[in-house]
Amino acid sequence: MTQQEQISLAGRPDFAAIAAWIRPNARVLDLGCGDGLLLKYLKHTRGVSGYGVEINDDKVIASLRNGINVIQGDLERGLAEFEDGAFDYVILSQTLQAMRQTEVVLDEMLRVGREAIVTFPNFGYWRTRWQLGVNGRMPVSDELPYQWYNTPNIHLCTLHDFEAFCAERGVRILERLVLHENKPVRLLPNLRGSLAVYRCSKA
Repeated sequence: MTQQEQISLAGRPDFAAIAAWIRPNARVLDLGCGDGLLLKYLKHTRGVSGYGVEINDDKVIASLRNGINVIQGDLERGLAEFEDGAFDYVILSQTLQAMRQTEVVLDEMLRVGREAIVTFPNFGYWRTRWQLGVNGRMPVSDELPYQWYNTPNIHLCTLHDFEAFCAERGVRILERLVLHENKPVRLLPNLRGSLAVYRCSKA
């Protein structure tokens, strides 16, 4: 892994958190894999094998250049090309909030994978609440960098929202890590944490 790639990954604290939960030599499916750097990082640090799924043409090409086995496809149409339990882990990293069919995506993750790892920006973070409640404007931050008119994010949620969603769907939360500025947040995480990382399985 080049120095430039390592610098790029330093800005994604969820990568290290994800890697810490994945056992060596596991089979991994990365949904919405983008340029493939997460899978490349996991190959480098955990010796994993697997695939990425990405819909964007340019990002598919970038993944291939990073040496990732990538399939071009729409996550929200399901993962019919993969058998039940084909992977040890299925990852959805900072993509949940851009999904229209959230239920379908999570169900499919837990069909083809033994465990699901999901990360997303926490809309309950206090600065986000402040921007909306006091300034009266949609929040913009490192985790939510878009303006209201060009954002791909359509289903923003808080930690409490996601946990209620999992409980309603019979999804067991195995571990949770809440971060802000690369540091774990343990006290009042729904208020003080800007990024959530969850490891889940079927109940």
